[in-house]
Amino acid sequence: MPLQRRLPKRGFKNPFRKEFEIVNVQDLQRFTEKSEVNPASLKKAGLAGSSLPVKILGKGEISCALTVMAHAFSATARNKIEKAGGEVVILTTK
Repeated sequence: MPLQRRLPKRGFKNPFRKEFEIVNVQDLQRFTEKSEVNPASLKKAGLAGSSLPVKILGKGEISCALTVMAHAFSATARNKIEKAGGEVVILTTK
């Protein structure tokens, strides 16, 4: 049997994949009305742990108006934050 058939198969790992620290909209309820939410404040609150860029996803609801700064947003998260009277600011990655 040829060598390539005897060796175990391996998966594919994309070297260009961007990894994000995930935070849901429902987790932003911890912050007070009209406050500014950035990666440093998320880390302080225990919602983001590492130095990875932050992405906000749209799971849950939000009722207070916040200024949210993150590296990426899902479309539903952006709509929910703006519908609650908040503002979305996209940060650039280094």
